[in-house]
Amino acid sequence: MASIHHRAALFAALGDPIRLEIAEELSRSDRTPGELVEKFELSSALLAHHLDVLESAGLIERTESHADRRKRFVRLVERHRPLLVGAPAATSVTFVCRQNSARSQLAAAIWQRIVGTTATSAGTAPATAVHPLTVQVARQHQLDLRRAVPLQYFASQTRGKTVITVCDQSHDDLKRPLSRLHWSLRDPVKDGTMAAFEATYQELVERITPLSK
Repeated sequence: MASIHHRAALFAALGDPIRLEIAEELSRSDRTPGELVEKFELSSALLAHHLDVLESAGLIERTESHADRRKRFVRLVERHRPLLVGAPAATSVTFVCRQNSARSQLAAAIWQRIVGTTATSAGTAPATAVHPLTVQVARQHQLDLRRAVPLQYFASQTRGKTVITVCDQSHDDLKRPLSRLHWSLRDPVKDGTMAAFEATYQELVERITPLSK
């Protein structure tokens, strides 16, 4: 359990209404500083101050984009998600990654199991087949992706749905980032190991589970 001093620092950091709003947004979606400036209508200097306070309290971390190393994402530290009120689960979700062969396929399957509402997946540049290790890690967790096929993402087919990009390249490929959510996940295909696919599975479970409550 965190020390009383550490917990006091967490709650002090969240005691400011703007910082609490930022933290709640980051409990749902990773965001670039520019996206947070736009969403909360803050100056860059004021946003930087709020992020510094949240980071000093250990609530957030800043990570490098896997697609563009000049870009940074701000994300809530996983262990602090229970502190924040989770958003109600969407009734229909589409997960998007570049090739729709790993992350988005796993995300849709996990979502349907944990949340129980409709989930589909698509890619901005779909591969010809789902990666074999995606099928294998899914099978180890009693999910069946043997008949899954990569599909092309079309914005017209996602009207009324919550869109969640799960790779940084697809986040860059699509327009209007504030109209959807983003989870910055490393591509397990680049690593090519079962351990990488298992890590992706576990991270998706950690992301999705709080949204089922």
